[in-house]
Amino acid sequence: MQWQQLRYFTAVAETRHFTRAAQREHVSQPSLSQQIRALERELGAELFHRARGHISLTDAGAALLPLARRILADTETARREVQEVAQLRRGRVRLGAPPSLCASLVPDVLREFRDRYPGIELLVHEDGSQDLVRALAAGELDLALVITPLTGQAPALATEELSREELVVISPPVEDERPLPAGPIAIEELRDRPLVMFRHGYDLRELTLAACQAAGFEPRFSVAGGEMDAVLSFVRAGLGLAVVPRMVAERAGLRTTRFLPPGLNRTISLAHRGDVSPPRAARELRRIILTHSGVAS
Repeated sequence: MQWQQLRYFTAVAETRHFTRAAQREHVSQPSLSQQIRALERELGAELFHRARGHISLTDAGAALLPLARRILADTETARREVQEVAQLRRGRVRLGAPPSLCASLVPDVLREFRDRYPGIELLVHEDGSQDLVRALAAGELDLALVITPLTGQAPALATEELSREELVVISPPVEDERPLPAGPIAIEELRDRPLVMFRHGYDLRELTLAACQAAGFEPRFSVAGGEMDAVLSFVRAGLGLAVVPRMVAERAGLRTTRFLPPGLNRTISLAHRGDVSPPRAARELRRIILTHSGVAS
């Protein structure tokens, strides 16, 4: 049973005339009659009483007509649904981003996307970079803002570098017994100082550990396992120092100390699975992200 056959059957049933039905469907009358006969053979029943000058439905035709109309209506609905997605009137985009970027780049990007495509649902997953990479590989995200280069057993992802972000040290607003120097400091200055550390899965944890180890020491944690908001609160409460992006430090209102050149930085990239092309709505969000980051798409 073919969709076209059902269209022809419904046209004949509604016009009660083969020639007028053929004209309505923009097909030759012999071709339409042939398709109706093929449908009847497949169903094993005649659908029309064919008398000269009079066409009427058989019992089998009367039973088929409401079902055919429903199938054709559902087919038209499916066609419109697909076209709306293709034309960015409906659909969804799943974006992952670290907390620091959810509070900076992401809101402006999503606002522009929403203004352009109000019918597209936006789903944002906030997590550490390593966890976002795993979510991308599992097909749970369309796009993700991640920190590159990717570490560990990274899946085959396509990445595009967006920017480099400076990392700084934040400290409690109240002076402690051993305050940091006023000027830029070397990584070694963190030796034997209590650090508030992010949980596993955060690139900031790995970057801080790697920098300290490269300087010849293991950092000392006062608190470990926090998310971004928790880390800022712990520092504000005087539990220790933390290494965070400079833009986060500036918003937090905490004492900020920069590192000596070349400093400590991280590279922000946009990633998606390398084995499949992102959906059209995700490709449009990618274009907006690249434009906001000053990268040609």
